[in-house]
Amino acid sequence: MSETVLSADGLSRRFGGVVAVANVSLDVRTGEIHAVIGPNGAGKSTLINLLSGAIRPDEGSIHLNAADITALPDWRRARAGVGRSFQRTNLFPDLSVEENARLAAQSQVTGWRLGRRAEKDSAVLDQARTALDRVGLLSRRADLARELSHGQRRLLEIAVALATGPAVLLLDEPLAGLGPEETAPGVVLLRTLARDHAILLVEHDMDVVFALSGRVTVMVDGRVLETGVPEVIRRSLAVRDAYLGHRPEQEAVAAP
Repeated sequence: MSETVLSADGLSRRFGGVVAVANVSLDVRTGEIHAVIGPNGAGKSTLINLLSGAIRPDEGSIHLNAADITALPDWRRARAGVGRSFQRTNLFPDLSVEENARLAAQSQVTGWRLGRRAEKDSAVLDQARTALDRVGLLSRRADLARELSHGQRRLLEIAVALATGPAVLLLDEPLAGLGPEETAPGVVLLRTLARDHAILLVEHDMDVVFALSGRVTVMVDGRVLETGVPEVIRRSLAVRDAYLGHRPEQEAVAAP
């Protein structure tokens, strides 16, 4: 079995009287893509915010490589090895592609480097360019981020996460809004990244989920409905009922 990199145990988060996440437990293993699916409002993005440190849980704990990181803010989790992308593009549009990646790599530098300009730091630049190369954007490094297509901006988001040198990637709908011609290479990229990262993937495209995932967690109303390998989730009547809103026997009854 692959090594567990990131784990959550009994996570809960409320916003006023609304329970966004309720007693959620899961783990993310190296070399595997663990997908989280569910209808809108199921708590998927809130879960990623809890795991990344953007918000704190009301109950529960989070461990990274067995170390308790529940109380760490997001920037300290990033330095510890948690990288993430966002559901909505979170880039600096008026900076170059390389500068976006370089700033992410630079955020991992500790201590003082007196007399050395950040943009001239070869180690930082190498890390940024390696990340851009992995997603296929190295040739666009001098272009402004706002000049990229939607699909290329999604790739840059992943490169920014990679530039921090993460052990685990939390990817919130990285392929959202892409056409078929962009989705296919995106799937190949995610499969390649999973070879040396643990990946938690939130994604609405079920074809992508079932093609890529080693395990799938289904969330409904902030709770885990079921976790299993894709084929088990695909056959689950409880998942079809809660997530798809119908069951196969209902289709048979409705058929002429």
